[in-house]
Amino acid sequence: MTVIRSIALALLLVTAAVPSARAASDADFKAAYAAAEAASKEAASLRNQWTTTVATLAAAKKAADGGDFDRAVAAAKEAEALAKASILQATSEKQAWKAMEIR
Repeated sequence: MTVIRSIALALLLVTAAVPSARAASDADFKAAYAAAEAASKEAASLRNQWTTTVATLAAAKKAADGGDFDRAVAAAKEAEALAKASILQATSEKQAWKAMEIR
C-alpha cells in the first residue's frame, strides 16, 4: 500500500508542477485555488490536513495578491495535489489497521 501511495503522490506532484503554455489569469487562479481549498477542507474533515498544504495555499494567495498568477496557479495546483495525497493517506490508513495483526 505504501508503494501505491508514493506513486500516487508523485503523479499528483508532477502534474501540479507542469507549467501551462500561456500566462495564467486571475480566473485561472480562482479556479485552481477553489479546487485546492475544497480538497484541503476535505482533508481537514478527515482530520489529516497537512501543514504543507496550508502553507502552499498561503503562498498561492500571496502570489496572486502580488499579481503573479503563473506562480499562484502553480502553487494552488501543488496545494491541491498535497491535499489529495493527504486524503489518500487518510483513507488508506483508515483501512490499513484491518491488515495489522494484534499480538
